[in-house]
Amino acid sequence: MSTGADARKRVELPGGSTAEVRIVGHTDTGHVRRANEDSFLARFPLGIVADGMGGHEHGARASNAIVETLARLVGDSLPTADDVIGALHDANERVLGDAGAEHRSGSTVTGVCLIQDAHGADVNWLVVNVGDSRVYSWDGRYLEQISVDHSLVQELVDEGLITADQASWHPDRNVITRAVGTDVLVDIDVWLLPANGSQTFLVCSDGITKELGDAQIASILAAHDHEDVTVAEALVEAALAVGGRDNATAVVVEFERDAAFDDHTTGQRSPAILEDTRPRG
Repeated sequence: MSTGADARKRVELPGGSTAEVRIVGHTDTGHVRRANEDSFLARFPLGIVADGMGGHEHGARASNAIVETLARLVGDSLPTADDVIGALHDANERVLGDAGAEHRSGSTVTGVCLIQDAHGADVNWLVVNVGDSRVYSWDGRYLEQISVDHSLVQELVDEGLITADQASWHPDRNVITRAVGTDVLVDIDVWLLPANGSQTFLVCSDGITKELGDAQIASILAAHDHEDVTVAEALVEAALAVGGRDNATAVVVEFERDAAFDDHTTGQRSPAILEDTRPRG
């Protein structure tokens, strides 16, 4: 089953400038799984993907709870960084409360949100991540992964024990080290990026990145020019065409501000086989 969203709007920003924004999203169950445990939010100012775990209904419930909680940030004014982080902590409490004693569930969450600063004078992008779904930036030529996977194989790569290629087929490649709804306190990575000029972000679940390499993703982003098929749908369809072994979800955020601002970037790292993402036990 496939689900998509496409929203465009011109928005007024603090300081008197405006921007053209388009946020598109698409998800598909894939060729192997019986149900879709992915959820996404493609509504200004948010582009969010959550990949549930815990088995069918429970994983879907967890990812949907995260998206529903973050959707409360959609309104007449832009949220602050504290609003977004607070909503993620609220989502963690909700998933914990919904899990029950017999069923352990949880979800990754990753995405971008346009936020206003504490004084309401300017805007930035807030990138958040828990788990192994990803956020990329795309400048028309280069694809760059912003988020860092919270996974066992990523830790092994960072320690120099395996290569990135070995990580793709490692037996523990589906073990994640952080998730929403698995601990009382959720550990969230955040990055603050300037909202300047023309920018594109890709937010996606591992149903995309385990089927398509970065070069393939970049090629699709560069070549896409069809108005009848969104770029998010094109990415999902490409993942299905080469396997579709997992739920696949993509959200693409395109932003063009009408004025240039000083560049400053800060970051903080805080065979058809059915494979379940699972937290490290």
